Amino acid sequence: MQSNEMEGLELPLKVQTQWERAAGPLSPMDRLNAAFETIPVSFFPLLALGSVIEVKSDASLEEALEILSSHHIYSAPVPDVQAAAESSWMEKYLGMVDFAGIIHWLLNQSELATLEAGGVASLGGDKFVEMKASEAFKTAKVSDIAGSFRWAPFISVQQTDSLLTVLLLLSKYRMKSLPVVESGKGAIFNFITQGDVIHMLLQCSGLSWFDKLGKSTLSKLGLPKVREGKLIQVDENVHIIAAFEMMSKNGVGGVPVLASGTKKVVGNISASDVSFLLTDPEIFQHESPLTTGKFLAAVRKHLQDRKESSPLLRPILTCHQNETLKGSIIKLDEAKVHRIYVVDDNQDLIGVITLRDIISTFVEEPVGYFGTFFDGVVPASPRYPVPEVLTC
Repeated sequence: MQSNEMEGLELPLKVQTQWERAAGPLSPMDRLNAAFETIPVSFFPLLALGSVIEVKSDASLEEALEILSSHHIYSAPVPDVQAAAESSWMEKYLGMVDFAGIIHWLLNQSELATLEAGGVASLGGDKFVEMKASEAFKTAKVSDIAGSFRWAPFISVQQTDSLLTVLLLLSKYRMKSLPVVESGKGAIFNFITQGDVIHMLLQCSGLSWFDKLGKSTLSKLGLPKVREGKLIQVDENVHIIAAFEMMSKNGVGGVPVLASGTKKVVGNISASDVSFLLTDPEIFQHESPLTTGKFLAAVRKHLQDRKESSPLLRPILTCHQNETLKGSIIKLDEAKVHRIYVVDDNQDLIGVITLRDIISTFVEEPVGYFGTFFDGVVPASPRYPVPEVLTC
């Protein structure tokens, strides 16, 4: 076996060892919790890129867009260039800037962000070409849009924190990713995402604790938790900005796109897809209004013309309630997406299962586990206002 394969198996084997040691008068979930709690974050593999990509606070929005798109990432931490060299991470970082934050700010600048005023509802694709060419986009600094990007919660973990802490934060506490820092130091040197955890769990296939849960059907585990009646979804004729506003308002990272007047899923819009409105706005310039259906069609054609690989070009990821948990984990890990839609025998939408739902099946928060963990974990700078409502 190659050395890199051994490194990939190190964490799963560590969990198995600790799970075996936790044998005793414990419930299966408490036993798994005990195993996760003994494993420090330092066991988690480092970033594939080798280092954390950052966007400095004095970078222009145009420069921020170039950094994000060139590294094929949706968001990046923002270090404050005015922070002292010896600053801790909480003093140094302003938060995470992402494509959604940039476009939200640009829409506000153009006074088209309020759906009630009718501005966005009739917004054509040509407007995004204008936005990218605007003086505001070329000259505004990342620090200028601090109220638009993800400032808080900006929760980090340290190398000495446990894997249990990571799993709980990425599931129950709705974090999408966690920066890893060293106590007293000002640098983020690793990120752990929900997708990373799903991949780690799949590597545990064949281990007794994983296989016991993995062979359970989705319905037996109470999945999907979010069903069609409460599921945030959009019709293919809804404007793309309305879809993104809906995601932001409800704190979700993606929504299914349904064929008009049906429950058939014809697409998926995720928060990361907003990047196309800024990186390639010209592909939408003849679409007015720019509906979710037209947005998906234009992006798919663009990707096909450039012969690029993307989840948007693959069939919508679906499953049935009688399928196993392991089967869904395999599908999600292979597709590198954050949600799988549950359908009935007629392919009508029943609900959605997210990475957060999957992780939640393997972990349970012990009473009083976090204590004062969340005290003072949100960075705050007196020079920038902290938004009142934030989602992650």
